[in-house]
Amino acid sequence: MSLGKTLVTGGGGFLGKALVRKLTDKKENVFSFSRSRYMALDELGVSQIQGDLADAGAVSDALNGMDTVFHVAAKPGIWGDYDDYFRINVTGTVNVINACMKHKVKQLIYTSSPSVVFDDKDMHGANESVPYPDKYLAPYPETKALAEKKVIKAAGQGLCVIILRPHLIWGPEDNHLVPGIISRAKRLKVIGPDTDLVDTIYVDNAADAHILAAEKLSKNPDLSGNIYFISQDEPMSKWTLANAFLAAAGLPPIKGHLSARVAYAAGWLFEFIYRTFGIKKDPPMTRFAAKELATSHWFDISRAKNDLGYAPKISTQEGLQRLKVWLNRK
Repeated sequence: MSLGKTLVTGGGGFLGKALVRKLTDKKENVFSFSRSRYMALDELGVSQIQGDLADAGAVSDALNGMDTVFHVAAKPGIWGDYDDYFRINVTGTVNVINACMKHKVKQLIYTSSPSVVFDDKDMHGANESVPYPDKYLAPYPETKALAEKKVIKAAGQGLCVIILRPHLIWGPEDNHLVPGIISRAKRLKVIGPDTDLVDTIYVDNAADAHILAAEKLSKNPDLSGNIYFISQDEPMSKWTLANAFLAAAGLPPIKGHLSARVAYAAGWLFEFIYRTFGIKKDPPMTRFAAKELATSHWFDISRAKNDLGYAPKISTQEGLQRLKVWLNRK
């Protein structure tokens, strides 16, 4: 089935590009909205619209005439000015919502994050009923939660939407998670228990889930407003996975261990120093990172299986092999 005229915000990004590729493979009429122009999208024959998510007029112009919108673009990270995160993640999402309503876009698929419900404690098989926490330790999860609430409100006002929460997306062309681990390889230490389990998702599986969500929503508008966790459906030790990433890059495994308490204290101290002196680069540790690294967080994806027919097509082992090939391509 056709999704009609389709726009992907952040189409040149990691997940956005994987989604655009799959949409073009399905012969969809795809557009990308990003601040920059990407040669890879030109090679795919994708129409690119340049603009800033925080510019309501630019967003409105881009969405005019669209049938399906995938709002993938966001500002990720564990450190930075709150206003910068708010500008992209909240204001940008509000602009997308308003443009969808103004131009009567048929459906919106919004990319959220499980971090919006992370309360600094272990999450074992959590489902979509988990409430938002009372406080957040970083601007990314806080602003993504605010944006998600805006999308839910829009669903109540008649906009046809589905919210997806992919956790720790990785794979070839990753420009965030895997490069971060590799660049810190010599300094990394296991934090907290080495048996904590986390969910992740291979990038192509995340893209598949987005397309499934759009296809199912177009057939069944009653799904509007629903939230879905999506993953590999294979929780594993985060340190086992990190070592697998390092092995794919030909690097030795992580050595050394740091207690959760010491990591949190170090995060607090680094945040104080970086904030006091206005240091813009990421600190070696933050309170949010310490809590996230020292806890389990994996999710029940039954709802996505039942409603969307989602199941990961690429196994973790196959994904790691593809990642190894990409990392050693030179």
